Amino acid sequence: MATITAAREILRGLHDVMASKTPAQAKLNAVVGIVADALTSEVCSIYLLRDGALELYATKGLAQSAVHVTRLALGQGLVGTIAATREPLNLAEARAHPDFAYRPETGEEDYHSFAGVPIIRREGAIGVLGVQHADPREYAEVEIEALQTVAMVLSELLAGAGLVDDVAAAKARAQISGPVRLTGLKLVDGFGRGVATLHQPRVVIEHTVADDTEAERRRVYGAFEKMREQIDRMMGQAEFTGGGEHDEILETYKAFAYDEGWSRRINEAIDTGLTAEAAIERVQQRTRAKMRAIPDPYLRERLADLDDLSNRLIRIVAGQLGTAAQSGLRADIILLARNLGPAELLEYDRRFLKGVVLEEGSLTAHVTIVARAMGVPVLGRVRDFRTAINDGDELLLDVGSAALFVRPTTTMVKSFTAMSALRAKRQAGYAKLRDLPAETKDGKRIALLMNAGLQGDADALRLTNADGIGLFRTEFQFLVAATLPRRERQTALYKAVLDAAGDKPVIFRTVDIGGDKAVPYMREETGEEENPAMGWRALRLALDRDGLMKVQARALLDAGAGRTLNVMFPMISEPWEFDAAKALIEEQRAWLVKRGRPLPTVINYGAMLEVPALADALDVLLPKVDFLSIGTNDLTQFLFAADRANPRLADRYDWLSPSVLRFLRRIVRACEAEDVPVTICGEMGGRPLEALALLALGIERLSITPAAVLPIKAMVRSTTLEPLRAAMTGWLDAPGSDVRALLSAAADEAGVVLG
Repeated sequence: MATITAAREILRGLHDVMASKTPAQAKLNAVVGIVADALTSEVCSIYLLRDGALELYATKGLAQSAVHVTRLALGQGLVGTIAATREPLNLAEARAHPDFAYRPETGEEDYHSFAGVPIIRREGAIGVLGVQHADPREYAEVEIEALQTVAMVLSELLAGAGLVDDVAAAKARAQISGPVRLTGLKLVDGFGRGVATLHQPRVVIEHTVADDTEAERRRVYGAFEKMREQIDRMMGQAEFTGGGEHDEILETYKAFAYDEGWSRRINEAIDTGLTAEAAIERVQQRTRAKMRAIPDPYLRERLADLDDLSNRLIRIVAGQLGTAAQSGLRADIILLARNLGPAELLEYDRRFLKGVVLEEGSLTAHVTIVARAMGVPVLGRVRDFRTAINDGDELLLDVGSAALFVRPTTTMVKSFTAMSALRAKRQAGYAKLRDLPAETKDGKRIALLMNAGLQGDADALRLTNADGIGLFRTEFQFLVAATLPRRERQTALYKAVLDAAGDKPVIFRTVDIGGDKAVPYMREETGEEENPAMGWRALRLALDRDGLMKVQARALLDAGAGRTLNVMFPMISEPWEFDAAKALIEEQRAWLVKRGRPLPTVINYGAMLEVPALADALDVLLPKVDFLSIGTNDLTQFLFAADRANPRLADRYDWLSPSVLRFLRRIVRACEAEDVPVTICGEMGGRPLEALALLALGIERLSITPAAVLPIKAMVRSTTLEPLRAAMTGWLDAPGSDVRALLSAAADEAGVVLG
């Protein structure tokens, strides 16, 4: 109740100030006095963004002669840091902070403690509210929250007084012209063309201080009821009633909407004297601040879902449509947003939505999964697009090239149209290969399998006629769930995938979570690691927390009853880890035998070679396994000690370098000696030239993305393999060979189709 009391005391005084007819400067002078008295601080100051700098606009406690004189650049000093980061600061000793900048004209040398919060409007900082105290002390959390509440009210006051310095930014945006190429992160592949349409989910809150608290509470109750009805209706849409991970995502999203803790916090904010809209926004500001401080990437991504719900609730309370989805689309659009929740995306008419561009976004974000289910291309991490794009600009989206073309020239449009047509023609040509075998000209049959991770991915087996699923990533179900997936739900997924595959093989990789694939229900155990890719993840985690793996083992055994079950263990470093993992599954099989439960007719066990150390233990491992898969993505980054997620290193190390190819040749020869099938799993096998190199090494099984299956089949069917194998041996034995150049020339001369 301390938070409510502190904020209510301040808001009561601010209500009278805002209702008065005095000039804006006088109002701000009164505000700093009210806040200083309520928090028993010797100093309270307001800095406003004016002409690109933060100007001291009102103060109680600092020298009045410094008002309108002291100015700080964004990022300069404590005030500038708060405005730049949009994060509060709470310091017992201000001078100890590395960003402290002393301003002698203010007379602030007598004050030690400092706390400040940003004043936010339209998601940007327009000023800073700060307090100072002579004695060194940290301000209590209730005091910081009171300051943030005051900052929200100040935003309204400043906008009403015309003191918001966003005129220059608006002029700059209006003057944007000429073609621009922006880049980002590939989230959902595809092409799209349409006019730029800003999602604009936020309602600008014009009234923050309530006249009637109970009336505001009734408005919130009504809005919650209406919002929940909307979400229930959206979840019943036909295209999302067939099951799959997107269904689980929406269930988790729905759980957020029905969270009683959220509604309770909003009611507490109303008790302080805020309007319904301001209370919702205030609670969400606190949530954003806490979420941004969490190192767990999964939990940070859930912030988009919470933002979506808060924005939806505010729009309902305010009686505003607020988003482009509700304005009645009549033309093809490319949607632009900082981020989206899954429900916000579902509001758009699929006939007109040709693509999505996000400032944020990630491969495991809920909106990405739902977009994939809808078939909407998505490009994420497109930084600062608001400074480069006007609403209504023509856009060309090519996610495959990670590019967005803004205001394209006629030549760019023609090129884009030609690329789209060429892609369509290629796809049509590839489609003719669907029912033909992946066999080289000299009669070598190559197994082309596909990678999958979603239940819906199994449909690609029918579309591509791949030879099976060489890698089913089971962890995705763990990543999108708020809690550990129940055994029954895991069983249902694995059984559905096996049913879709029919008589074609499916290789299930046991769960690979931890490290950079954080899950919320193990956050305290996994923590934050300096090198997550090489940390406590995959089989290491599963063996330490064997309860998790026992549940998955039971689910796999139940799903595979009456048929062949193929199980593969990831991230094996030494043979004993394979032994331990296999023993765990065999223990569960024995448990089921005692109870007379149906079992798989055959269980094949395999290992993934991703850790280079395992290559030196193949003589021990290979006699124990039924098959081996090489994970080229992780293996390559470990070989080169190069993070594959680091853009500075992305193109630095070549898959066709002799060091990689010699390493792979060594593994292939060891497997051939033990008659153990070896498969490549990873992006390397999905690129025609790299795949050709793998065939030349003696690899005859590739597990690749569904989109690569038919292009790789075209390459295989145009290749005469034996001459290339002989050439590859010579290239790798000769020092200093440029294998990429030599292989490209040989493929060109032989007429190999490389796309």
